[in-house]
Amino acid sequence: MKTLAPPPGPPLNTAEAVPQLIAATAHTLPEQVNALARARAFAEPLIASETLDSGENTLAHADAVAAILKSIGGSEAMQAASYLVYSCVHLNKPEEVITKAFGANFAALAVETTKLVRVQQQARAAQQLDDPALQTENVRKMLLAFSRDLRVVMLRLASRLQTLRYHAATKRPMSPSLARESLQVFAQLANRLGIWQVKWELEDLSFRFLEPDTYKEVARLLDEKRGEREVYMEQLRARLESDLRARSISASVQGRPKHIYSIVKKMRGKSLNFDQVYDIRALRVVVPTVKDCYAALSWVHQRFSPIVEEFDDYIAKPKANGYQSLHTIVRDDQNGKPIEIQIRTQAMHEHAEHGVAAHWAYKEAGAKGYVGVSATGEYDAKIAVLRQLLAWERDLAGAAHKSNGLFEDRIYVLTPEAAVVDLPQGATPVDFAYSVHTSLGHRCRGAKVDGVMVPLNTALQNGQTVEIVTVKEGRPSRDWLNAELGYLTSHRAKAKVRAWFNAQATHETVARGREAVERLLQREGKTAVKLDDLAVQLGFKSADALFEVVGKDEYSLRNIETVLRPAEPPQQPDDYLLLKKPRANESSPKGGVLVVGIDSLMTQLAKCCKPAPPDDIRGFVTRGKGVSVHRSDCSNFREMAARNGERVIEVDWGLPKASSADKPAVYPVDVAVEAADRQGLLRDISEVFAREKTNVIGVQTQSVKGTAWMTFTVEVADSGRLNKVLGIVAGVQGVRSARRR
Repeated sequence: MKTLAPPPGPPLNTAEAVPQLIAATAHTLPEQVNALARARAFAEPLIASETLDSGENTLAHADAVAAILKSIGGSEAMQAASYLVYSCVHLNKPEEVITKAFGANFAALAVETTKLVRVQQQARAAQQLDDPALQTENVRKMLLAFSRDLRVVMLRLASRLQTLRYHAATKRPMSPSLARESLQVFAQLANRLGIWQVKWELEDLSFRFLEPDTYKEVARLLDEKRGEREVYMEQLRARLESDLRARSISASVQGRPKHIYSIVKKMRGKSLNFDQVYDIRALRVVVPTVKDCYAALSWVHQRFSPIVEEFDDYIAKPKANGYQSLHTIVRDDQNGKPIEIQIRTQAMHEHAEHGVAAHWAYKEAGAKGYVGVSATGEYDAKIAVLRQLLAWERDLAGAAHKSNGLFEDRIYVLTPEAAVVDLPQGATPVDFAYSVHTSLGHRCRGAKVDGVMVPLNTALQNGQTVEIVTVKEGRPSRDWLNAELGYLTSHRAKAKVRAWFNAQATHETVARGREAVERLLQREGKTAVKLDDLAVQLGFKSADALFEVVGKDEYSLRNIETVLRPAEPPQQPDDYLLLKKPRANESSPKGGVLVVGIDSLMTQLAKCCKPAPPDDIRGFVTRGKGVSVHRSDCSNFREMAARNGERVIEVDWGLPKASSADKPAVYPVDVAVEAADRQGLLRDISEVFAREKTNVIGVQTQSVKGTAWMTFTVEVADSGRLNKVLGIVAGVQGVRSARRR
């Protein structure tokens, strides 16, 4: 057995992933040299005169996106991609062109981002984005795009932030749906990834367009006593920094920016007045080590009066997105004003500002692994980020479920290569394997979930990493189709397993039929006969089609024998009868056709209508072949009679002709059957003819889009009895009509 990939290590949180992503930036491919300048030069003639839906010049937007990416730690290569994204719509084959100019890595990023932008535009055009169900669906589409290339996250966040900045700077109105999407989706995405710098700005700008009056009122309140507050906070900042350093704690103390949306949320959430919001006055303390964090906290609580219920230790228990810091709110004993103080290390501070965006560089050094490095570090980093995105999607899905009862029927799990797979709730590793590839499902023999071996009928959970253990050649187990054993949940996987077993059954049936036909050919000394030609002669499309019905016992080998053995010429052929006019003392000939008024004349039964007693018949004198006998309602006869009426002759059936064994003469008649195609149809109809002692000497079948057309050639002594047989055939399941041709 083998596995798809080495098992992943224990999952990392996002903070642990960042150093690994930073280390990855050391790898650079040749096509990335001067990539930013080359990408801008490539894009400029294409987008310099274009504008976006917002009205912003496309090149100016790309310049601003590149600047935002740089400010949050994006590499030069990622900044270059911001230009290539907007070039795609102007290229006939964007992936091919960008690959040649910049490499497959840039091409994949640009094309993937362009696809996502198009999907989001279509979603906005179709519905209102304040629908929780639609929000969740959009997030899922984003999630699938991110799983293919996580750099898409940064490009989309930076682009949306720039769009908001542009509307704010130009005082252009923004549609409420776009502002709401920015607040409820993009800001939440930045929050999940810990990119606070982008999160705060997205929130404030979105809120500015959604509730302009409230935004302006809070901004006015912040400005009213700004001077007095800033003097007080600067004095407090300097004193706190000086006191910490006096205690041998190398601390940097700064004021923390005020975010209007955050203030409004606290005022509404806790029913507070503006003056009661604690973090209007806030300081941030950055120290070298975790030990220094707690030492600084101890001194702060000695120096000021702490509000105990407002203390949070996010170092001991980080937030889901990896954020770490100590949060405390204290009162200045001199004036009683509340002050929020955050204490963190420099590494925590960088992560709090930029999150996983800090030096985001996986895949930027080639296709191998995540940066051309065989170690699992970048893989673990990607898993950490994707799990944050999955958790975010699950939170949204939970909210949508409460209001609409939607989306709880799906889960997302990860492949060993960190691709996201969408599965139904309750799906198992076998469902997962078939979702990735049919062959993988057939060869599945075991599974690891988050690195631990589990039974194949284990129900998977959202965000888990699944690794399939396979064999080189394999087949599904029939147990997988047993619902009580719980191996399969998805309809798609069940259909693939059933299809495999059906194909095997068909293969075995064809093999059995082939063996029977080849044995017959050997017995008849006809091994040189081409099987495909024989099948076509018998009315089948291919030899396999013939073998299949023979293997199912739906087609008699006697039909093949009839074709293989040439008929021996009878002493007096049935289709050429010598007839004479009966004399007064002589009865009519035994069987055959009586030609009225003519002593002796050769006749033949017409093949176009195949008459049989007691059909009403007419004769037509042919050139060189005597009288051709037709049914009186035969369309061919009517046409010939209209052209050459003088050659029409009266004929009638003579007395029944007996064979050498005193059996009545029989006549070939064609029967047309139309039916809904199904397995066993040919067998069931053939059984009716056999039961009614009607010999079938030929059959042709054709099936198109579920409808079968069959032509049986049967031998009858009396066409009147045939009507009874056809009535029974019409009662066979699926038969729509059965009539004589």
